[in-house]
Amino acid sequence: MKKAIYIFSSGELKRKDNTIYFENEEGQKFIPVENTSEIYIFGEVDVNKRFLEFLAQAEIIMHFFNHYGYYVGTFYPREHLNSGYMILKQVEHYLDFEKRFNIASEFVSGASKNMRQVLKYYINRGKDLGAVEENIKALEERVGNCKDIDELMAIEGNIREHYYKAFDLILGKADFAFEQRTKRPPKNYLNTLISFGNSLLYTIVLSEIYKTHLDPRIGFLHTTNFRRFTLNLDIAEIFKPIIVDRVIFTVVGKNMITKDDFEKGMEGLILKEKAQKVFVEEMENKLKTTFNHRHLGRNVSYRRLIRLELYKLEKHLIGEEEYKAFVMYW
Repeated sequence: MKKAIYIFSSGELKRKDNTIYFENEEGQKFIPVENTSEIYIFGEVDVNKRFLEFLAQAEIIMHFFNHYGYYVGTFYPREHLNSGYMILKQVEHYLDFEKRFNIASEFVSGASKNMRQVLKYYINRGKDLGAVEENIKALEERVGNCKDIDELMAIEGNIREHYYKAFDLILGKADFAFEQRTKRPPKNYLNTLISFGNSLLYTIVLSEIYKTHLDPRIGFLHTTNFRRFTLNLDIAEIFKPIIVDRVIFTVVGKNMITKDDFEKGMEGLILKEKAQKVFVEEMENKLKTTFNHRHLGRNVSYRRLIRLELYKLEKHLIGEEEYKAFVMYW
């Protein structure tokens, strides 16, 4: 089974014969190309044109993150599964307000329901989160009455603000108090983890889109404009509570990451390399975890779940089946 490769060291990536070759002062390492699905670069890594051609030939995506752990960009090999027909359908659903709104509102409703499921999990374990859950539910009921996408985005923002404030009660750690959502740069430890996790998820969803007929440049909730990719941002909204937030609860709750794992940089707080590795490892563990999908009647992994969501969207766009966002039930 193919797997994602994460590179935190600095060095050089090359093609050597028909395999991927990484070299730095610490040594050399061969990475079998046939076992690699995508590459995440966190270190200062040099590549050349020959290597990029090799990645394109092997249909391997490469994501880059800067010194602060923020997403920089992606080497996205020439689209290999894109179809003109699907692109036309995406554009048709984007330009027709009602069609676009129906899909965008599903993303917001699905994300909200998954946030409430997270809260219910902790309510059942004695956390006093009932009021937060009710506030989110009230906002969720207003989704269908929004007049435009901007209003829908505002509702989504309000829902997430209520939800993130609940992290203080869930985590119970003063060092990781939420305060308010800050990004670019995040201004406290919790916001740094949220930004890092969300950036990772955006790239993971982008990698899964590459394996479908969908075009990542045409989203529905996030406006398609001069930004390179938007569909991955849309789909990630549904899975943030299920994947990213649960990883945060694990690494903070079990003291796998503490305030000592951050340092101050010119652009805000930085998650140190060791802590980045801890977070990435937990994220991969979550993505590999399988559960019984009650509609399919078989076990699927969380990574596979993201792909299934994209297939559902494809079916909606070609008129086979109305799209309903995934909502977890456990």
